[in-house]
Amino acid sequence: MQLTITGKNIEINDTLRKYVEKKIGRLDRYLANIIDGRVELEKDEGARSADDRQIAQVTLRTKNVVLRAEEATSDIFTSIDAVVDKMQRQADRYKGKRWRGRGDGISAAGEEAEVEVEEAEEGLKIARRKSFNLVPMDEMEALEQMQLLGHENFFVFYNAKTSKVNVLYRRRDGTYGLIDPIIS
Repeated sequence: MQLTITGKNIEINDTLRKYVEKKIGRLDRYLANIIDGRVELEKDEGARSADDRQIAQVTLRTKNVVLRAEEATSDIFTSIDAVVDKMQRQADRYKGKRWRGRGDGISAAGEEAEVEVEEAEEGLKIARRKSFNLVPMDEMEALEQMQLLGHENFFVFYNAKTSKVNVLYRRRDGTYGLIDPIIS
């Protein structure tokens, strides 16, 4: 597995790098065929609570799925431990589901690219911009992928049945809604 470790407002020293590699390396036991992993460590001085200032986010990509988890605590090592535990639970949940084979060998989530802060003319700020490949899937596959990625609020996908881009979202009452845009 190829592992990329990045830091924002935090120095990635040898001790921290070895700790991350050791902990993330253990995930191979729970999820076979990990292609690559990305670990983002951040110290957020602007967090409301001092207990949520050390953030660890892990993204693992396999042939069929992308798993992502994020944890924030007062200590970076504790955040790493917590995010690895969360990834283990996601891997177990992923392996426990009955996945229908897509047959085309394409990942259900696609790849992502991120561009950081971009300023608009009027002082408005786009804090993060993401682009990703849309792989055709049905609504149930999108719901499963949304849960595996840990996306709590919404998930954008290409609906194979309607040949349109849809947005799956969680409603306040805990049910899900589907936005099916129509170009006017």
